[in-house]
Order: sequence, then C-alpha cells, then structure tokens
Amino acid sequence: MSEDLQRHARSFGGVADAYDRGRPSYPDDAVAWLVGDLPAGAQVLELGAGTGKLTERLVALGHDVHASEPDEAMLAVLRRRLPDVATSLTGAEEIPLPDASVDVVVAAQCLHWFDPERAYAEIARVLRPGGHLAAVWNVRDERIPWVRKLGRIIGTQDNVDPAASTVAGSGEFHAAEHASYKHWQVVDRRSIQDLARSRSNLAVLDEAARERVVDDLLALYDDYGRGMDGMQLPYHARCLRARVVDRPAPAVVEPEPEAAAEGPPTFEPTVPISLVSSDDRRDPMHDSADTIPRVAAGLDDTGTLLIDFR
Repeated sequence: MSEDLQRHARSFGGVADAYDRGRPSYPDDAVAWLVGDLPAGAQVLELGAGTGKLTERLVALGHDVHASEPDEAMLAVLRRRLPDVATSLTGAEEIPLPDASVDVVVAAQCLHWFDPERAYAEIARVLRPGGHLAAVWNVRDERIPWVRKLGRIIGTQDNVDPAASTVAGSGEFHAAEHASYKHWQVVDRRSIQDLARSRSNLAVLDEAARERVVDDLLALYDDYGRGMDGMQLPYHARCLRARVVDRPAPAVVEPEPEAAAEGPPTFEPTVPISLVSSDDRRDPMHDSADTIPRVAAGLDDTGTLLIDFR
C-alpha cells in the first residue's frame, strides 16, 4: 500500500461520528446474499467493520459476528452501538482467530484498503472448507444528473473494480459471483455534509479546503430547494462473493524411531526363535538342557557331528 493510500486509510478516525451519521446502511436482500444460504447462527467475521453499519444488519439476521476494525475511534462507535458483539482492534492482515474457524468473511466499503497479498492469505486461513469471502460497496447512481453533480463536488468512488480484480488474482479463491441491489438513502442539509466529511479525500484536506468543498455542496443542495424535506440519494449495493480454494490436509510425518539407549550388549540366543517353543522362551542368559541343542552321541557315517534339536 502506497504512503498516500495509507494516509487516506488512516483518516477515518477523525471523522468517525460524521461517518456514522452520514453513511448509508445496506439493504437486507444484499446482506442475505453476502452470507449465502447459511442458516442463522453462522460464524461471520467482518473485517474493516467501521462504525457497525453492516455489522448491525448481520446481527439482525441472527448470525454470530466477530467485528474487527483497525481504527480505535471507529471501533468505539461500533462498540457503543452493538455492545454484545465480539470485537478486535485489528486489520485484515493479522486476523486474531484460529485456522478454519469461520463460515464467512465479509468486508463492507473497505476491500480496497487491504494489502492483498497478506490479507487474502489470512482470510483463506480462517475460513472453513467451503467458506467464502464476501464484499460490498455502496456506489452512488450517477446516471441521475444531480447525483453526477454531487460526485463532481465530493468525489466519485472509482476503486471498486480494481479491488474486486485482486480477489481473482490472489489464487486463494474460486471465480467470484456478483450481484447488485438498488436502494435509497434519505439525506437532508445536515446529513449530506456528514456524508461529504466522512470521505477520505475530504478528511485529508486542511480545514479551509474542506470547508470550500462543503460550501459548494450546500449550494448544490439549496439549488434543488428541498430544504428540510430531504432528498433521496440512489445507490447500488455492489456485491462480490468468492468461495475459498480448499487446501489439502498436510501430510502426517511419522516420527523417526528413537535410537536404542546405549547399554551392555544383549545376548543373542544361538537357536532361532522359531525353533523354541513358547514354553521355552526363558531368560536367554540361563542355559538349560531343554533350551539348547543336544549333541547326539557319536558321528554319522560321513563323520558329521549330529545335533538333536528336540
């Protein structure tokens, strides 16, 4: 991640409250698609959970959610909103969960902030076999003239497709599925300012430059004359879902046999063990007449010594 991108990624803590007030939530059908056909109670890890916009919807569906967020100020808002949700102050590159421990990993509005090489390996590690990564972005519908003007003032999100392509290129996931769900956010004169101030490209500006953008935004809003009635800001919730590549279980390596401890030499009986009856397998250090070969008296006709193995 470049230094400039890191600066933008770290900017959200200073605008956490504006982010919570001004950003839209996610439609229920999009959230259900992200999780897939898993029953309620699925183990869901949310990365970059921010102030809990998506977290709240996942909990409402009945899932067991662990929310991680690298910015302390953003996470503090989430914890106030959802005090019963398990949380961790961590990024996607170092996930504090065991291997194969979650069914789904979700990332809302943040996949483009990840270090792909490190994050995707970590995500694949914590996913159970058959589990998947899901991501969603709320993208304004700029086919509408006033929304296009809004985008020229506060900036247009143009990092969705490049971020989505990194999933396919990681080698950790199968080909992604895509879906899009249209929804609306009602904004008024105050919340549209929070929406603008929560954007990283404004958050990194000095105060004077930021206020000039806000002035232009308010002029646009007032020009449409909606006042306290507010306006409906159209979005497409653009969704991605990709199943993790199953990894073969590591081969079990048999331990090398331990070397025998050094000690006094052992006695090797001169009689093959197969020639000794089970009743006669006694201590080899004690010879007896019934455990050693008997020498027959005399020689045979060829002069060979005869041995009796009875």
